[in-house]
Amino acid sequence: MAGLAPAANATGQAPPPAAAPAAGRHLDRAELRAGLAAVHEAGIYGIFSAVRDGRERFDGASGLADVDTGRPVRPGLQHRVGSVTKSFTAVAVLQQSAKGRINLDRPVGDYVPELLPGERGRKVTVRMLLNHTSGINDYIADAFPSLLKGTTESLDEHRLRTVEPTVLIGYGVARPQRFEPGTDWSYSNTNYLLLGEVLRKATGEDPERLITRDVIRRAGLRDTYFPGTDPRIRGAHARMYESFYGIIDPPRDYSVYNMTWAGTAGALVSTPQDLNAFYRALLGGDLLPRRQLEQMRATVDVKDDKGAVVMRYGLGIYSIDTPCGTAWGHDGGVWGAGTWALSSPDGSRQFAVGYNLMKYQRLNESGTEFLPHPADAALVDYRDLALCGATAPRKAERALPQRAEQALPQQAERALPRAVPALPAPLTAPLR
Repeated sequence: MAGLAPAANATGQAPPPAAAPAAGRHLDRAELRAGLAAVHEAGIYGIFSAVRDGRERFDGASGLADVDTGRPVRPGLQHRVGSVTKSFTAVAVLQQSAKGRINLDRPVGDYVPELLPGERGRKVTVRMLLNHTSGINDYIADAFPSLLKGTTESLDEHRLRTVEPTVLIGYGVARPQRFEPGTDWSYSNTNYLLLGEVLRKATGEDPERLITRDVIRRAGLRDTYFPGTDPRIRGAHARMYESFYGIIDPPRDYSVYNMTWAGTAGALVSTPQDLNAFYRALLGGDLLPRRQLEQMRATVDVKDDKGAVVMRYGLGIYSIDTPCGTAWGHDGGVWGAGTWALSSPDGSRQFAVGYNLMKYQRLNESGTEFLPHPADAALVDYRDLALCGATAPRKAERALPQRAEQALPQQAERALPRAVPALPAPLTAPLR
Protein backbone atom coordinates (compact mmCIF):
# COMPACT_ATOMS: atom_id res chain seq x y z
CA MET A 1 0.00 0.00 0.00
CA ALA A 2 1.40 3.36 -1.00
CA GLY A 3 1.59 6.48 1.07
CA LEU A 4 1.54 5.08 4.59
CA ALA A 5 2.99 7.22 7.33
CA PRO A 6 6.15 5.98 9.06
CA ALA A 7 5.84 4.66 12.58
CA ALA A 8 7.59 7.58 14.26
CA ASN A 9 4.55 8.35 16.40
CA ALA A 10 3.85 4.71 17.22
CA THR A 11 5.78 4.96 20.48
CA GLY A 12 5.05 8.62 21.10
CA GLN A 13 2.45 10.37 23.11
CA ALA A 14 -1.25 9.72 22.80
CA PRO A 15 -3.03 11.91 20.26
CA PRO A 16 -4.65 15.10 21.51
CA PRO A 17 -8.27 14.85 22.64
CA ALA A 18 -10.67 14.79 19.71
CA ALA A 19 -14.25 15.84 19.42
CA ALA A 20 -16.59 13.09 20.53
CA PRO A 21 -19.65 11.85 18.73
CA ALA A 22 -22.19 13.78 20.69
CA ALA A 23 -24.16 11.95 23.34
CA GLY A 24 -27.52 13.27 24.39
CA ARG A 25 -28.98 13.46 20.88
CA HIS A 26 -31.31 10.65 21.89
CA LEU A 27 -31.89 7.56 19.83
CA ASP A 28 -34.37 7.85 17.00
CA ARG A 29 -35.48 4.24 16.90
CA ALA A 30 -37.59 4.63 13.78
CA GLU A 31 -34.62 6.10 11.91
CA LEU A 32 -32.32 3.37 13.19
CA ARG A 33 -34.75 0.65 12.10
CA ALA A 34 -34.97 2.30 8.69
CA GLY A 35 -31.17 2.44 8.50
CA LEU A 36 -30.88 -1.29 9.14
CA ALA A 37 -33.59 -1.99 6.57
CA ALA A 38 -31.64 0.08 4.03
CA VAL A 39 -28.56 -2.09 4.53
CA HIS A 40 -30.62 -5.24 3.99
CA GLU A 41 -32.35 -3.77 0.95
CA ALA A 42 -28.94 -2.85 -0.48
CA GLY A 43 -28.02 -6.52 -0.65
CA ILE A 44 -26.91 -7.77 2.78
CA TYR A 45 -28.84 -10.90 3.78
CA GLY A 46 -29.16 -10.00 7.44
CA ILE A 47 -27.88 -7.32 9.82
CA PHE A 48 -28.37 -6.86 13.56
CA SER A 49 -27.18 -4.05 15.79
CA ALA A 50 -26.93 -2.53 19.24
CA VAL A 51 -26.70 1.25 19.78
CA ARG A 52 -26.23 3.06 23.09
CA ASP A 53 -26.35 6.70 24.08
CA GLY A 54 -25.79 7.09 27.79
CA ARG A 55 -28.52 4.97 29.34
CA GLU A 56 -30.59 4.82 26.17
CA ARG A 57 -30.37 1.65 24.14
CA PHE A 58 -31.58 0.40 20.78
CA ASP A 59 -31.46 -3.21 19.63
CA GLY A 60 -32.59 -3.90 16.09
CA ALA A 61 -32.32 -6.25 13.14
CA SER A 62 -33.34 -6.56 9.51
CA GLY A 63 -33.25 -9.36 6.99
CA LEU A 64 -32.62 -13.08 7.04
CA ALA A 65 -30.60 -15.36 9.28
CA ASP A 66 -31.23 -18.27 6.89
CA VAL A 67 -31.95 -17.63 3.23
CA ASP A 68 -33.29 -21.17 2.68
CA THR A 69 -35.87 -21.24 5.48
CA GLY A 70 -36.61 -17.52 5.64
CA ARG A 71 -35.73 -17.38 9.35
CA PRO A 72 -35.28 -13.71 10.24
CA VAL A 73 -32.32 -12.22 12.07
CA ARG A 74 -33.02 -10.77 15.48
CA PRO A 75 -31.10 -8.61 17.92
CA GLY A 76 -28.59 -10.27 20.21
CA LEU A 77 -27.51 -13.15 17.98
CA GLN A 78 -24.06 -14.57 18.62
CA HIS A 79 -21.61 -13.91 15.80
CA ARG A 80 -18.01 -14.55 14.81
CA VAL A 81 -16.41 -11.11 15.24
CA GLY A 82 -13.06 -11.68 13.52
CA SER A 83 -10.41 -9.07 14.21
CA VAL A 84 -12.40 -7.30 16.89
CA THR A 85 -10.63 -10.05 18.85
CA LYS A 86 -7.44 -7.99 18.49
CA SER A 87 -8.76 -5.37 20.92
CA PHE A 88 -9.27 -8.08 23.56
CA THR A 89 -5.80 -9.54 23.00
CA ALA A 90 -4.22 -6.09 23.17
CA VAL A 91 -5.96 -5.36 26.48
CA ALA A 92 -4.56 -8.58 27.95
CA VAL A 93 -1.04 -7.65 26.81
CA LEU A 94 -1.36 -4.16 28.30
CA GLN A 95 -2.66 -5.59 31.57
CA GLN A 96 0.47 -7.71 31.80
CA SER A 97 2.54 -4.66 30.90
CA ALA A 98 1.00 -2.84 33.86
CA LYS A 99 2.05 -5.76 36.06
CA GLY A 100 5.61 -5.58 34.77
CA ARG A 101 5.53 -8.96 33.06
CA ILE A 102 5.67 -7.63 29.48
CA ASN A 103 7.70 -4.64 28.32
CA LEU A 104 6.16 -3.14 25.19
CA ASP A 105 9.53 -1.90 23.94
CA ARG A 106 11.38 -5.12 24.59
CA PRO A 107 12.34 -7.30 21.58
CA VAL A 108 9.87 -10.07 20.79
CA GLY A 109 12.82 -12.45 20.54
CA ASP A 110 13.35 -12.03 24.28
CA TYR A 111 9.99 -13.73 24.86
CA VAL A 112 9.64 -16.19 21.98
CA PRO A 113 13.08 -16.59 20.35
CA GLU A 114 12.03 -19.88 18.78
CA LEU A 115 9.20 -18.15 16.87
CA LEU A 116 11.01 -14.97 15.80
CA PRO A 117 14.72 -15.82 15.82
CA GLY A 118 17.83 -13.90 14.86
CA GLU A 119 18.14 -10.25 14.01
CA ARG A 120 14.45 -9.80 13.33
CA GLY A 121 13.61 -11.07 16.80
CA ARG A 122 15.90 -8.36 18.20
CA LYS A 123 14.46 -5.57 16.06
CA VAL A 124 10.72 -6.23 16.38
CA THR A 125 9.23 -5.09 19.69
CA VAL A 126 5.99 -6.06 21.37
CA ARG A 127 4.63 -2.59 20.58
CA MET A 128 5.31 -3.14 16.87
CA LEU A 129 3.19 -6.28 16.98
CA LEU A 130 0.37 -4.38 18.67
CA ASN A 131 0.26 -1.52 16.16
CA HIS A 132 1.21 -3.49 13.01
CA THR A 133 4.52 -1.76 12.41
CA SER A 134 6.57 -4.98 12.68
CA GLY A 135 6.74 -5.62 8.94
CA ILE A 136 6.02 -9.33 9.56
CA ASN A 137 3.94 -10.82 6.78
CA ASP A 138 0.48 -12.37 7.07
CA TYR A 139 -0.06 -16.14 7.19
CA ILE A 140 -3.49 -16.33 5.54
CA ALA A 141 -2.37 -17.20 1.99
CA ASP A 142 -0.36 -20.19 3.22
CA ALA A 143 -3.06 -21.31 5.64
CA PHE A 144 -5.54 -21.47 2.74
CA PRO A 145 -3.25 -22.34 -0.19
CA SER A 146 -5.90 -22.53 -2.91
CA LEU A 147 -6.21 -18.75 -2.60
CA LEU A 148 -2.79 -18.57 -4.21
CA LYS A 149 -4.38 -20.10 -7.31
CA GLY A 150 -7.43 -17.85 -7.25
CA THR A 151 -9.82 -20.55 -6.01
CA THR A 152 -11.59 -21.19 -2.70
CA GLU A 153 -11.36 -24.98 -2.25
CA SER A 154 -9.22 -24.49 0.86
CA LEU A 155 -12.14 -22.89 2.67
CA ASP A 156 -14.05 -26.17 2.47
CA GLU A 157 -11.08 -28.51 2.83
CA HIS A 158 -10.05 -26.86 6.11
CA ARG A 159 -13.51 -26.36 7.60
CA LEU A 160 -12.88 -28.82 10.48
CA ARG A 161 -9.09 -28.59 10.65
CA THR A 162 -7.34 -27.87 13.95
CA VAL A 163 -4.12 -25.93 13.45
CA GLU A 164 -1.64 -24.76 16.08
CA PRO A 165 -0.80 -21.04 16.30
CA THR A 166 2.91 -21.80 16.03
CA VAL A 167 2.31 -23.40 12.61
CA LEU A 168 0.46 -20.30 11.39
CA ILE A 169 3.14 -18.01 12.81
CA GLY A 170 5.70 -20.04 10.93
CA TYR A 171 3.89 -19.33 7.67
CA GLY A 172 3.96 -15.58 8.23
CA VAL A 173 7.53 -15.44 9.51
CA ALA A 174 8.78 -17.51 6.57
CA ARG A 175 7.46 -14.96 4.10
CA PRO A 176 9.67 -11.99 3.19
CA GLN A 177 9.75 -9.12 5.66
CA ARG A 178 7.51 -6.36 4.26
CA PHE A 179 9.67 -3.48 5.52
CA GLU A 180 12.26 -2.66 8.16
CA PRO A 181 10.60 -2.98 11.58
CA GLY A 182 9.18 0.30 12.85
CA THR A 183 9.41 2.21 9.56
CA ASP A 184 5.95 1.62 8.06
CA TRP A 185 2.52 0.10 8.72
CA SER A 186 1.00 -3.11 7.37
CA TYR A 187 -1.86 -5.11 8.84
CA SER A 188 -0.81 -8.66 9.69
CA ASN A 189 -2.67 -11.32 11.63
CA THR A 190 0.65 -12.99 12.40
CA ASN A 191 1.37 -10.12 14.80
CA TYR A 192 -1.55 -11.07 17.02
CA LEU A 193 -0.85 -14.78 17.06
CA LEU A 194 2.67 -13.86 18.19
CA LEU A 195 1.16 -11.71 20.94
CA GLY A 196 -0.81 -14.73 22.12
CA GLU A 197 2.43 -16.67 22.41
CA VAL A 198 4.13 -13.76 24.20
CA LEU A 199 1.27 -13.89 26.72
CA ARG A 200 1.76 -17.63 27.10
CA LYS A 201 5.50 -17.24 27.75
CA ALA A 202 5.16 -14.26 30.11
CA THR A 203 2.36 -15.73 32.25
CA GLY A 204 2.65 -19.50 31.84
CA GLU A 205 -1.05 -19.61 30.95
CA ASP A 206 -3.02 -20.46 27.83
CA PRO A 207 -3.64 -17.04 26.21
CA GLU A 208 -7.30 -17.67 25.37
CA ARG A 209 -8.04 -18.70 28.96
CA LEU A 210 -6.12 -15.67 30.21
CA ILE A 211 -8.10 -13.28 27.98
CA THR A 212 -11.34 -14.97 29.08
CA ARG A 213 -10.59 -14.44 32.77
CA ASP A 214 -8.89 -11.03 32.72
CA VAL A 215 -10.76 -9.29 29.91
CA ILE A 216 -14.05 -10.98 29.03
CA ARG A 217 -15.18 -11.82 32.57
CA ARG A 218 -13.80 -8.60 34.02
CA ALA A 219 -15.90 -6.66 31.51
CA GLY A 220 -18.96 -8.65 32.57
CA LEU A 221 -19.62 -10.14 29.12
CA ARG A 222 -21.99 -13.09 29.00
CA ASP A 223 -22.02 -14.08 25.32
CA THR A 224 -18.36 -13.65 24.36
CA TYR A 225 -15.98 -16.60 24.21
CA PHE A 226 -13.23 -18.38 22.32
CA PRO A 227 -14.74 -21.48 20.67
CA GLY A 228 -11.52 -23.50 20.79
CA THR A 229 -11.73 -26.49 18.45
CA ASP A 230 -15.55 -26.59 18.50
CA PRO A 231 -16.73 -25.59 15.01
CA ARG A 232 -20.26 -24.75 16.16
CA ILE A 233 -21.51 -21.58 17.79
CA ARG A 234 -23.10 -22.33 21.15
CA GLY A 235 -25.99 -19.86 21.13
CA ALA A 236 -28.58 -18.61 18.68
CA HIS A 237 -26.89 -17.30 15.54
CA ALA A 238 -27.38 -16.59 11.87
CA ARG A 239 -25.95 -18.61 9.05
CA MET A 240 -22.87 -16.89 7.67
CA TYR A 241 -22.59 -16.59 3.90
CA GLU A 242 -19.37 -16.05 1.95
CA SER A 243 -19.44 -14.76 -1.64
CA PHE A 244 -15.70 -14.13 -2.07
CA TYR A 245 -16.31 -11.36 -4.57
CA GLY A 246 -18.51 -13.60 -6.71
CA ILE A 247 -16.17 -16.60 -6.85
CA ILE A 248 -18.59 -18.53 -4.59
CA ASP A 249 -21.96 -18.30 -6.35
CA PRO A 250 -24.37 -18.65 -4.71
CA PRO A 251 -22.75 -17.62 -1.41
CA ARG A 252 -22.01 -20.57 0.88
CA ASP A 253 -22.73 -20.92 4.61
CA TYR A 254 -19.60 -21.09 6.76
CA SER A 255 -21.20 -20.71 10.18
CA VAL A 256 -19.84 -24.14 11.17
CA TYR A 257 -16.06 -23.68 11.15
CA ASN A 258 -13.06 -24.63 13.29
CA MET A 259 -11.61 -21.22 14.16
CA THR A 260 -8.19 -22.34 15.36
CA TRP A 261 -6.93 -20.74 12.14
CA ALA A 262 -7.67 -17.34 13.73
CA GLY A 263 -6.90 -17.79 17.44
CA THR A 264 -5.93 -14.64 19.36
CA ALA A 265 -6.05 -12.71 16.07
CA GLY A 266 -9.70 -13.33 15.28
CA ALA A 267 -11.53 -16.35 16.75
CA LEU A 268 -13.92 -14.72 19.25
CA VAL A 269 -17.68 -15.18 19.23
CA SER A 270 -19.68 -12.28 20.66
CA THR A 271 -22.82 -10.14 20.28
CA PRO A 272 -23.25 -6.45 19.42
CA GLN A 273 -24.44 -5.84 22.96
CA ASP A 274 -21.35 -7.45 24.48
CA LEU A 275 -19.05 -5.50 22.16
CA ASN A 276 -20.61 -2.22 23.25
CA ALA A 277 -20.17 -3.26 26.89
CA PHE A 278 -16.53 -4.19 26.25
CA TYR A 279 -15.55 -0.92 24.55
CA ARG A 280 -17.46 1.11 27.12
CA ALA A 281 -15.54 -0.63 29.92
CA LEU A 282 -12.25 -0.18 28.05
CA LEU A 283 -12.64 3.49 27.14
CA GLY A 284 -14.09 4.26 30.55
CA GLY A 285 -10.93 3.00 32.27
CA ASP A 286 -12.36 -0.16 33.84
CA LEU A 287 -9.99 -2.61 32.14
CA LEU A 288 -6.67 -0.76 32.06
CA PRO A 289 -4.80 1.77 34.19
CA ARG A 290 -4.72 5.27 32.72
CA ARG A 291 -1.14 5.00 31.49
CA GLN A 292 -1.82 1.80 29.54
CA LEU A 293 -5.03 3.21 28.06
CA GLU A 294 -3.11 6.27 26.89
CA GLN A 295 -0.53 4.01 25.26
CA MET A 296 -3.31 2.05 23.57
CA ARG A 297 -4.54 5.27 21.96
CA ALA A 298 -1.11 6.38 20.70
CA THR A 299 -1.59 5.87 16.99
CA VAL A 300 0.07 5.44 13.61
CA ASP A 301 -1.48 7.36 10.71
CA VAL A 302 -2.67 5.06 7.94
CA LYS A 303 -2.93 6.88 4.62
CA ASP A 304 -4.38 6.06 1.24
CA ASP A 305 -2.38 6.32 -1.97
CA LYS A 306 -3.33 10.00 -2.25
CA GLY A 307 -1.86 10.81 1.16
CA ALA A 308 -5.15 11.20 3.03
CA VAL A 309 -5.35 9.73 6.53
CA VAL A 310 -8.05 7.05 6.46
CA MET A 311 -7.60 5.78 10.00
CA ARG A 312 -5.24 6.00 12.95
CA TYR A 313 -4.18 2.64 14.35
CA GLY A 314 -3.22 2.32 18.00
CA LEU A 315 -2.54 -0.81 20.06
CA GLY A 316 -5.35 -3.12 18.97
CA ILE A 317 -7.81 -0.27 18.49
CA TYR A 318 -8.17 2.41 15.83
CA SER A 319 -9.87 5.75 15.40
CA ILE A 320 -11.71 7.15 12.40
CA ASP A 321 -13.51 10.40 11.71
CA THR A 322 -17.29 10.64 11.62
CA PRO A 323 -19.51 13.66 10.86
CA CYS A 324 -19.65 14.39 14.59
CA GLY A 325 -16.09 13.66 15.65
CA THR A 326 -13.66 10.83 16.30
CA ALA A 327 -14.78 7.29 17.04
CA TRP A 328 -12.70 4.42 18.43
CA GLY A 329 -13.06 0.67 17.93
CA HIS A 330 -12.31 -2.10 15.45
CA ASP A 331 -13.94 -4.11 12.70
CA GLY A 332 -13.72 -7.77 11.88
CA GLY A 333 -14.42 -10.25 9.15
CA VAL A 334 -14.13 -14.01 8.79
CA TRP A 335 -15.75 -16.38 6.33
CA GLY A 336 -19.35 -15.18 6.07
CA ALA A 337 -19.36 -12.88 9.09
CA GLY A 338 -18.70 -9.14 9.30
CA THR A 339 -18.61 -6.96 12.41
CA TRP A 340 -18.07 -3.28 13.16
CA ALA A 341 -17.96 -1.70 16.63
CA LEU A 342 -17.21 1.97 17.31
CA SER A 343 -17.57 4.27 20.31
CA SER A 344 -17.16 7.90 21.21
CA PRO A 345 -13.81 8.55 22.95
CA ASP A 346 -15.42 8.32 26.39
CA GLY A 347 -17.63 5.34 25.50
CA SER A 348 -20.87 7.26 26.02
CA ARG A 349 -22.19 6.79 22.48
CA GLN A 350 -21.71 3.42 20.76
CA PHE A 351 -22.74 1.25 17.90
CA ALA A 352 -22.01 -2.33 16.91
CA VAL A 353 -23.31 -4.35 13.98
CA GLY A 354 -23.04 -7.91 12.76
CA TYR A 355 -23.95 -8.97 9.23
CA ASN A 356 -23.96 -12.33 7.50
CA LEU A 357 -22.85 -11.79 3.89
CA MET A 358 -19.18 -11.14 3.21
CA LYS A 359 -17.23 -9.93 0.18
CA TYR A 360 -20.39 -9.07 -1.67
CA GLN A 361 -18.52 -6.41 -3.66
CA ARG A 362 -17.39 -7.08 -7.22
CA LEU A 363 -13.99 -6.23 -8.67
CA ASN A 364 -13.36 -4.51 -11.97
CA GLU A 365 -11.86 -6.42 -14.89
CA SER A 366 -8.30 -5.64 -13.83
CA GLY A 367 -8.98 -6.80 -10.27
CA THR A 368 -7.64 -3.60 -8.70
CA GLU A 369 -10.79 -1.72 -7.73
CA PHE A 370 -14.18 -2.49 -6.32
CA LEU A 371 -17.22 -1.47 -8.26
CA PRO A 372 -19.45 0.80 -6.14
CA HIS A 373 -21.86 -1.21 -4.00
CA PRO A 374 -24.91 0.35 -2.31
CA ALA A 375 -24.45 -1.79 0.81
CA ASP A 376 -21.18 -0.02 1.63
CA ALA A 377 -22.86 3.39 1.51
CA ALA A 378 -25.82 2.10 3.55
CA LEU A 379 -23.50 0.72 6.24
CA VAL A 380 -21.66 4.03 6.55
CA ASP A 381 -24.96 5.92 6.68
CA TYR A 382 -26.15 3.64 9.48
CA ARG A 383 -22.89 4.12 11.36
CA ASP A 384 -23.22 7.90 11.16
CA LEU A 385 -26.85 7.79 12.23
CA ALA A 386 -26.05 5.50 15.16
CA LEU A 387 -23.07 7.50 16.41
CA CYS A 388 -24.20 11.02 15.57
CA GLY A 389 -28.00 11.02 15.54
CA ALA A 390 -30.44 12.07 12.86
CA THR A 391 -29.56 15.75 13.31
CA ALA A 392 -25.81 15.25 12.84
CA PRO A 393 -24.20 17.32 10.09
CA ARG A 394 -23.72 15.36 6.87
CA LYS A 395 -21.16 15.87 4.14
CA ALA A 396 -22.60 17.24 0.92
CA GLU A 397 -20.80 14.58 -1.07
CA ARG A 398 -19.39 11.35 0.31
CA ALA A 399 -17.72 9.07 -2.19
CA LEU A 400 -16.72 5.62 -1.04
CA PRO A 401 -13.07 4.58 -1.45
CA GLN A 402 -12.66 2.76 -4.72
CA ARG A 403 -9.42 0.83 -4.42
CA ALA A 404 -9.90 -2.78 -3.41
CA GLU A 405 -7.86 -2.47 -0.22
CA GLN A 406 -9.93 0.53 0.92
CA ALA A 407 -13.45 -0.90 1.04
CA LEU A 408 -15.63 0.33 3.89
CA PRO A 409 -16.51 -0.68 6.52
CA GLN A 410 -13.60 -3.10 6.31
CA GLN A 411 -11.22 -0.51 7.72
CA ALA A 412 -8.22 -2.66 8.49
CA GLU A 413 -8.35 -4.34 5.09
CA ARG A 414 -6.82 -1.18 3.63
CA ALA A 415 -3.33 -2.60 3.95
CA LEU A 416 -3.67 -6.25 3.09
CA PRO A 417 -0.59 -8.25 2.11
CA ARG A 418 0.42 -8.12 -1.54
CA ALA A 419 2.52 -11.26 -1.49
CA VAL A 420 0.46 -12.87 -4.25
CA PRO A 421 0.47 -10.57 -7.30
CA ALA A 422 -1.88 -12.82 -9.27
CA LEU A 423 -4.77 -12.04 -6.92
CA PRO A 424 -6.35 -8.83 -5.68
CA ALA A 425 -5.03 -8.17 -2.18
CA PRO A 426 -8.33 -8.85 -0.36
CA LEU A 427 -8.39 -12.41 -1.69
CA THR A 428 -5.23 -13.33 0.18
CA ALA A 429 -6.09 -11.96 3.63
CA PRO A 430 -9.78 -12.28 4.54
CA LEU A 431 -9.29 -12.02 8.31
CA ARG A 432 -9.44 -8.45 9.53
